[in-house]
Amino acid sequence: MTTGLALDSPAAVAEGATLAALLRCTVREVAGPRGHVWHAGPYVLLRVAGDLLRARTRGGLALRFEGLPERLEDGCWRPLSADDLVRLVEGELGGGNEEFAPQVRASREAMAALLRARRETAAPADPWLASEQALVFGHPFHPSPKARGGRGSGTGNGTGNGAGNGRRGVGDDGEGDAADWLGYAPEAHARFPLRLLGVRRDLLAEQGDTAALDGLGAAPPGYAPLPVHPWQFDLLAPELAAPLADGRLLDLGHGSRPAVPTSSVRTVYEPSIDRCLKFSLDVRITNCVRKNSWYELAGAVELTSRLDPVFRRLAAEFPGTRWLPEPGYRSADLGVRLMEGLGVIIRVSPWSVCRPGVTPLLSGALAAGGHPGADVLPAAAAAAAADPVRWWRAYVERVAPPVLDAYLNHGVVLEPHLQNVLVGVDDAGMPVEAVFRDLEGTKLVAGRHDVSELPGRVADRLTYDAASGWNRVLYCLMVNHLPEVAATLAGTVPETDALLRELWAVAGEVLAGYAASRGWPRELSELLAGVPLPAKANLSVRWARSADHAAGYVPVANPLAMLS
Repeated sequence: MTTGLALDSPAAVAEGATLAALLRCTVREVAGPRGHVWHAGPYVLLRVAGDLLRARTRGGLALRFEGLPERLEDGCWRPLSADDLVRLVEGELGGGNEEFAPQVRASREAMAALLRARRETAAPADPWLASEQALVFGHPFHPSPKARGGRGSGTGNGTGNGAGNGRRGVGDDGEGDAADWLGYAPEAHARFPLRLLGVRRDLLAEQGDTAALDGLGAAPPGYAPLPVHPWQFDLLAPELAAPLADGRLLDLGHGSRPAVPTSSVRTVYEPSIDRCLKFSLDVRITNCVRKNSWYELAGAVELTSRLDPVFRRLAAEFPGTRWLPEPGYRSADLGVRLMEGLGVIIRVSPWSVCRPGVTPLLSGALAAGGHPGADVLPAAAAAAAADPVRWWRAYVERVAPPVLDAYLNHGVVLEPHLQNVLVGVDDAGMPVEAVFRDLEGTKLVAGRHDVSELPGRVADRLTYDAASGWNRVLYCLMVNHLPEVAATLAGTVPETDALLRELWAVAGEVLAGYAASRGWPRELSELLAGVPLPAKANLSVRWARSADHAAGYVPVANPLAMLS
């Protein structure tokens, strides 16, 4: 731990969160596969680059730490720092990645900046938006969850180094001016008006239902309004100069009301039209430069059309199942660079799909706090605290069966990780709905859907083979999602381990009930028998500087195995 810091200072809290995230990755992806992890309750011990480390753990697969992780030096256990662990990981992996340490450091600095900003700002009154803006520490199994590179390379593959028009954000080289990005950061409770462009109608690129965008502001005759994220507007300044000068584009100024960024940073809620808007943003956030590639723009509209009947059937089979369609996109036909850079996908808002009296909350926020919902909706926290087992059963019943049925019966791979699922709670704080979103990660199982009439690149990016699709479902649902919520619930009582076992027994009952209703398909039989689960290898992706879609998996223990 960095010395000389108050334990509750933003710098100290950011240091602890950074160390915990990197240590989880090290256990899962570095020491674990080498056979250098041992459990000696209440500790997990691991050897990295010859050094012995230990940390008190709870939470099962979620690997929550209590107290300070330590390193054995000269026969004594001494506090371990994030910088110490970075050096050990670099040594274990043989070096060769000069970006890794700056990315971890930049993520830590970003967390500290966010914590400082949150002390001076108020969360949105809307509990859904407050939950979207609650993820200060990001992905719990990522080595640099809050590193935000300035301008990406434009390749969209996560390898951008921030070179561009002179602006940069935290994440390029460990430095960066927080003023470049804090004003757009959901975790800092940001709100900002969108920039509006007018696109000459003969250059308008759009598909599907885009009428909602016309409500953002009036454009002169012969032009259509196109919203742009103001950060992206700045990043695209060199490319926009010519079309703005010759009238192909018009700068219409700013929107009339502030938009609210949601957890993904580049997707905002625009209250003036009650829509979520997913923008391109030439910034590397975790593993990817967040750009709407042309085939993703077309793919969102295509999937919306194909998934509408699927979700109708899922909602009939599993009451409370909801989704957020993406009915259209709009951009400017000014070459691929600006077509993608200005592309915006329209998404239905969660308030419009939840029934009256139901409040949508981001699952990631429910998993991140002490009691689920404590930071965003007291009723959910109170319900979870009063009867965690009952609350958990309702939660699993809403989230898991529709995801499994989408894959097994409809050949649809949903991506139900913690940022892609909203759980609707009733007035008593109990889960009654599950809302699935973000079609970028949603895929069709190849061979079960006819995509032959689609352009080749669109078809390729819309499909997974069956094995890859099942791995993605298992990772998102059984590794990323449910274990984190279970660990948060169990961590609220002294008998953490006992409650955690009870929670997984309940989850097993829910999953077995669904499996029985479907004749015990092989995939579910193996899952309930306790086969190891695939965990996405985020550290390995960052170390190799690979594209996020090339990420591999490492096997981890199945929490249902203890029930067998």
